[in-house]
Amino acid sequence: MATITVRNIPEDVITMIKNRARRNKRSMEQEVRTILSEVVLDRERAMKRIESLWQQQKRPISKEEVDAWLRKAGQNENSL
Repeated sequence: MATITVRNIPEDVITMIKNRARRNKRSMEQEVRTILSEVVLDRERAMKRIESLWQQQKRPISKEEVDAWLRKAGQNENSL
């Protein structure tokens, strides 16, 4: 597995990650790995869903519709 170093994380974000890790009975490192995995997998699922819907459309999909789907996927990410 690869190692990533992230610098200059705001202190309030660190506090929130520590609190979340404590609630989930994980180390902070495990919590960050979980958060990253969930976000990437959620986005991947959203993109596959968009592609599936795109193929089912009988009309062209507008840029606005795609943007709305991506915003909705982003809102789900922010609820972590």
